[in-house]
Amino acid sequence: MDNQKKWTRDEVVALYNKPMMELLYEAATIHRQHHDPNKVQVSTLISIKTGGCPEDCAYCPQAARYHTNVKAEALMEVEQVVAQGLQAKAAGSSRICMGAAWRNVKDGPEFDQVLEMVRSLNKMDIEVCCTLGMITENQAQRLSEAGLYAYNHNIDSSEDYYEEIISTRGYQDRLQTIENVRKTNITVCSGGIIGMGERIENRADMLITLSSMTPQPESVPINALVPVEGTPIGELEPVSIWEMVRMIATARILLPKTQVRLSAGRTNMSREGQALCFFAGANSIFAGDKLLTTPNPDVNEDLKMFEELGLVPQQPFEKHKQPKTIEVEESRFHGLGEKPRWSRPKHTIQRNIDAQQKNNK
Repeated sequence: MDNQKKWTRDEVVALYNKPMMELLYEAATIHRQHHDPNKVQVSTLISIKTGGCPEDCAYCPQAARYHTNVKAEALMEVEQVVAQGLQAKAAGSSRICMGAAWRNVKDGPEFDQVLEMVRSLNKMDIEVCCTLGMITENQAQRLSEAGLYAYNHNIDSSEDYYEEIISTRGYQDRLQTIENVRKTNITVCSGGIIGMGERIENRADMLITLSSMTPQPESVPINALVPVEGTPIGELEPVSIWEMVRMIATARILLPKTQVRLSAGRTNMSREGQALCFFAGANSIFAGDKLLTTPNPDVNEDLKMFEELGLVPQQPFEKHKQPKTIEVEESRFHGLGEKPRWSRPKHTIQRNIDAQQKNNK
């Protein structure tokens, strides 16, 4: 994108704060220039390894250090994932995203198992996405050979506010992982969360970081925080639908060709509110009763909403061609037993420490 606009914070904040009708009109106009406004991709998220995460993300109930109702579970078997994939496809999903509560990928039997999951799902003619934590370039290449369509690695927030939410990993590691993915044929999925106590300026900075990537991410999830009791920010009030609509619209204007994903927080949105998000430029949702560990609207509810709005599900590989799966015996890339030095920042976050200490009492 040689003519990709370079946005400033003041410009994005002014855009975000435009009168609602003007903002919606501008976003909807751009949306129609690059997408079919009546098509929305339906994706399904499968938590292939739940809980027990060593990170201290203030929003996450899967962090082992916080006292939540999430029960740690071992990595799923390939057959289980395939069965859930078939069920999701039958329900209308064109994309499966597999999430593992890992800090980073480690070469070995578990990663080999994930690669086999990717191979199996890609052969079902469904877009396959993974979110596994930080990965090296070689690991990204191995996922690419398996047939991975997209890799999700959210930047979560702006670089400044990131340090108020997470102390166990660095922002630059997020960007490095995305850069490693970009060296393959895998598309990039990266977004963030609003409602964590950040300012509008932080939201603007996050969108500027995403829109400044070359190329821009093919997929950007916009999540509304789902406060979970026991996490450091579990007592925050959910963001309003108007904040979500503004964020979706602003993302659409900064990222015109990107799939903007209306992600976590939909259980708190009415159908009318979701319709406004679609009008503003959202063209993807996650279906199913859970998003990893947080509630999500029922599939049948989404089908009714699609019918009422005249929306149709996007078919797989409409935006990018299907990757080819290379079998293990033909692979050029193999496990190297890498031990990358992903950063561990030295700052502390008091509310995260307080939540952990409360768990230890």
